[in-house]
Amino acid sequence: MSTFHEIAQSPWLQRSLLAALIIGFTNGCFSAYVVLRRGALIAGSLSHALLPGIVLGVLVAGQLTGWSSFLGALFAALIVVLASMAVSRVSRLDQGTSLGVIFTVAFAAGLILFNYIPGDVKSQVKLEDYLFGDLLMLDSSDVWVAFGVGVLTVSVCVALQRTMLVTLFEPSVASAQGVPVRAVQYLIMTLLVLVMVSALRAVGCMLSLGLVVAPGATIFLLTNSTRAMFWGGGLLGAASAVGGMLIAHASNITAGAAITALLGAVFLLALVFSPKSGLFHRRPQSAGP
Repeated sequence: MSTFHEIAQSPWLQRSLLAALIIGFTNGCFSAYVVLRRGALIAGSLSHALLPGIVLGVLVAGQLTGWSSFLGALFAALIVVLASMAVSRVSRLDQGTSLGVIFTVAFAAGLILFNYIPGDVKSQVKLEDYLFGDLLMLDSSDVWVAFGVGVLTVSVCVALQRTMLVTLFEPSVASAQGVPVRAVQYLIMTLLVLVMVSALRAVGCMLSLGLVVAPGATIFLLTNSTRAMFWGGGLLGAASAVGGMLIAHASNITAGAAITALLGAVFLLALVFSPKSGLFHRRPQSAGP
């Protein structure tokens, strides 16, 4: 009860919970497309590519703000994605291999550039906050960024759901129907970048992968419905983000770690007890008479 009383009396805590709700729902909804596209590796690579963008944003803006980190991370992630696509199209390498090389170089560049941040600015920059996140450091601009990205992402996914699904599963059929397959693929990657960047300040570069993969993967174990994956993933992501935030506040642990651990626990329960494909229900049946 003391925790809820503190929430009622703390605008900054209310803001953090609102941000967790929005970010969790947006990432949870889009996680359906990440799982269906088998894009977890790409999402993981992008999570590492955000760091150089943050540092670049600080160097250009001369200070650390929600907008400088957001725009810098967005720029870096888009460059990494587009570069990996370009390399895969002009060489024998697939996008996964290209992305593995490019994001590693980008992450190393971010660590090097971090040393060139001026001392007065570096004093307000904690590298671990951007590696692992801190929901409590979010300001109003971060909440508005998360809200804007959430509205855009959910609206596009709902409006173009059939087009995006056909492109994911049957690109040749989609092309025959007049769907601009390459443009849709770029759109999906752009939305992935946006939702991951919107969660950057909340859960960090290293933990953002869990938020954009675990909800969809968990619901995928429970149903074959893409609509259920989309909305169910959103509800699970929102509930886990808010629940993890409350657990972190009550236990004095990092919010990003608590959210990711809670998502992992729910995923483990679904993996074991899912009536569709759970390990408990797939035990060998004893032979009949």
